[in-house]
Amino acid sequence: MFSYEEIQKYNETDFHIYQYIVSNLDKIRYMTIRELAEEIHISTSSILRFCDKNHCNGYLELKDALKRELDRKHTCPPSEDLQELSAFFARAASSAFEEKLLFAVEALRKADLTVFIGMGSSGALANYGARYFSNRGHFAVGMEDALYPLNSFRWKNTVVIACSESGETEKLIEAVNQFQQKNCCVLSITNSHTSTLAKLSDWNFSYHMHPVRFHGGYNGTTQIPVIFIIEALAKRI
Repeated sequence: MFSYEEIQKYNETDFHIYQYIVSNLDKIRYMTIRELAEEIHISTSSILRFCDKNHCNGYLELKDALKRELDRKHTCPPSEDLQELSAFFARAASSAFEEKLLFAVEALRKADLTVFIGMGSSGALANYGARYFSNRGHFAVGMEDALYPLNSFRWKNTVVIACSESGETEKLIEAVNQFQQKNCCVLSITNSHTSTLAKLSDWNFSYHMHPVRFHGGYNGTTQIPVIFIIEALAKRI
């Protein structure tokens, strides 16, 4: 029920409400607006504005829409993580999603070189992206960390695809700045459109999944949307 067009208009508070709802679809239908507000530490007026942005005349109408969404699901309910992914793929099945990709696809078609870059788990995704692009006949290279002498980079007409769940990795942002100084077009895939990397990029796709951290900060956020976006771009160039 949450369209890609509407999600693109969300502010940070809206995303907080949205992420809680899609992760707690079974629970939300029994909560009052005050209970929801207390649970996520947001005012009831913010929740009402969120309802209005999603074309619902108040919180009760939003709950009714959510109930209908649940009723359409299979009798065997998906787990919480599948619910969130299901919501992501529902958003992707739209003309707005295709329109969102247009700038990146056009830039990649014109590029002489495509460079994927990331750090940590995003570095592994950068290598995967380069291999997938190359398998489809579009040569690309992957950098699984940002510790390269980019001041000596000489390639012209290069597109850089930077992957970062947080969008706040300092060394990656420094590398992106150096690429931009070389007149490279920077595309980024992040979890939040308000991150530093997203704002710095010429184009950004933010997938807005619930952030998960383990064992003192290790990233456990699903990266399935990143793989999907990488493959979607490769298939369209």
